[in-house]
Amino acid sequence: MTQKVEFDTTVSATGNNTGIVVPDHLIEQLGAGRRPAVLVNVNGYEYANTVGVMGGRHMISISAAVRKETGLRGGDPIHVTLTVAQTPREVVVPDDFATALSADPVVQTFFDHLSNSVQRYHIDNVSGAKTPETRQRRIEKAISLFRQGKQR
Repeated sequence: MTQKVEFDTTVSATGNNTGIVVPDHLIEQLGAGRRPAVLVNVNGYEYANTVGVMGGRHMISISAAVRKETGLRGGDPIHVTLTVAQTPREVVVPDDFATALSADPVVQTFFDHLSNSVQRYHIDNVSGAKTPETRQRRIEKAISLFRQGKQR
């Protein structure tokens, strides 16, 4: 099986959700299961993600952060290269968020055991704040949720 596939398509959009529909035969060509972790290259912009199945179709999400960086919108034509990820996905936690997490070992352990996508959700939420005050509120809200044992 190949570890890399390329194809041309358009950005799929349903409401605020955008993504890339991956044809079934390309998932089979990747040879890494039905929901492989992949490195996604869209028109030259790279990010890590995992193929999901939504509505019976294989899809890769395009987050708001990726859309902001690339300017992509639903219906845009794209060239996609998917490469099977060889290493586990890691997230980069902003310093202020990392400091707040490490202040409480229970909170840090809870965060460390969250899935990559839930960690990324909280990091993107904090990073997307437009003011320092909003950023701090979002950090405090995340820490409070983690103390309660809640992911979101």
